[in-house]
Amino acid sequence: MQKRQPAVTEVHAGLDFPDAVTVVNAAGSAGIVLVCEHASCRVPARYAGLGLAEAELQRHIGWDIGALDLALECSRLLDAPLVHAGYSRLLLDVNRPPDAPDSIVEHSEDTVIPGNLQLSEPERLAREQGLYAPFHAALAGVIEARRPAAPGLAVVNIHSFTPVYRGVPRPWLVGILSDRDRRLADGMLQSLRREEGLCCGDNEPYSPRDRVYHTLDRHAQPQGLPSVMIEVRNDQLLTAEGRAAWAARLCSALGNALGSLPNGWKK
Repeated sequence: MQKRQPAVTEVHAGLDFPDAVTVVNAAGSAGIVLVCEHASCRVPARYAGLGLAEAELQRHIGWDIGALDLALECSRLLDAPLVHAGYSRLLLDVNRPPDAPDSIVEHSEDTVIPGNLQLSEPERLAREQGLYAPFHAALAGVIEARRPAAPGLAVVNIHSFTPVYRGVPRPWLVGILSDRDRRLADGMLQSLRREEGLCCGDNEPYSPRDRVYHTLDRHAQPQGLPSVMIEVRNDQLLTAEGRAAWAARLCSALGNALGSLPNGWKK
C-alpha cells in the first residue's frame, strides 16, 4: 500500500492582513479544488469589531456557520486541496467583484455595519489589496499548478445558509448551485434526490442571479473547468456528527457526478 503523504498547509498574507488565505492539504491528490470564501468571522482588533458586538459577528452575517468544518472534512475524505479565506465577509466579500455594491456592505440583512459607513477610498483599496487580491491569487495558483496533471480539474465552493431568511422558512436542506455549466450540478442532484426525504434546491436558496457565483465565474467557467456551488442549511452543521454525515453524502454525490463525465474521475 502506498503511504499517504502528510497534508501540507500554506498560509498567505495580504497587505496588513496576516492569514488572509489558507490552502489546506495543498499536496492533496484529488482532481478537485475546494473553496470556502466565508470561512471565518474574524475581524482584526484595529477595526473594533466594525462597531458590532462579538455575538453579531458570530451570526450568519459575519460568516457561513459550519461551512469551514464541512469543507475540511470534505478535503480529508477526498484528499483534495481546500482554499479558504481568513477574515469576515463583513470586511470584504471575496466572492464579489471589488467594485460591486455588496463587496463591502453597509447593511447586512437588517443590521447596520457601522465600521463600513462612509468608507474612504484608501480603506476600500486597502481591503481589496489585503483580502481580495491574495485570496484569488492563491486560488489561481492552486488551480494552475494542478491543471497539467488533471485537465478536467473541478472547482467546488462550499457554503451554508440560514433556515429562515427575513421571516420566511427555507425548506431545502441543501442547495446545488450552477450557472452555464450544469455538468456537476445535474449529477449531484440526481444522486442526492435518491435519498428519501432529502429536500434539495436547484439554484435555491440562491442562484447566480444573486451574484454569488463570482469565484467560479472567474476561475472555473471561462476555463471550461467543471464547477458547482454547494449550500448546506446551517442547522444541519451544528454538530460534528452532522458535519461528518453531510461531508460523506456530498463527497459521494460529487464523486458520482464527476465519474459520469466523459473524462471520468478517480480519487
